[in-house]
Amino acid sequence: MADATPVAPRVTIERIYLRDASFESPKAPVVFASEWSPKVQVDINTRTSRLDDTRYEVVMTLTLEARLGNNSAMDGAKNNEEENHMAMIVELQQAGVFRLEGMDDAMREQVLATTCPATLFPYARETVDSLVVKGSFPPFMLAPMNFDALYAEAKRRHAAEQGRHGDERFMH
Repeated sequence: MADATPVAPRVTIERIYLRDASFESPKAPVVFASEWSPKVQVDINTRTSRLDDTRYEVVMTLTLEARLGNNSAMDGAKNNEEENHMAMIVELQQAGVFRLEGMDDAMREQVLATTCPATLFPYARETVDSLVVKGSFPPFMLAPMNFDALYAEAKRRHAAEQGRHGDERFMH
């Protein structure tokens, strides 16, 4: 008779790797003559792929864009106003393979949305900083992120949206 003892919830990191990375400085070397006070936009998204019964690949995609304001050194070519002031673009995909055992669907969903990205984030932060410095810009440290709070907010918004759609069905 097989042992039916439930497995305690467990997350195992099998591998963390850089899947893709790019760095652009479209206005180099002119950009280095400008005062460095960029407007920075950072977008972070994750996606998950099931590899087998217990293994998942989680890919964090991070895009950082740094734009400078109107500077005479940057005003030489006025093709596209937005592109004209782009100082740098960093894009990367930081990924990992995680084994998740002993979890129900809700717990697995939460771990894939919080624990796994939180594990990948320091690697992505280091890669961004390294690429920016190698591009001859000042170091750039991404602020810590609270993936638990982001997940809770996404669940709250989803529930509110479902509530609105539910109310609309009864109003017709």
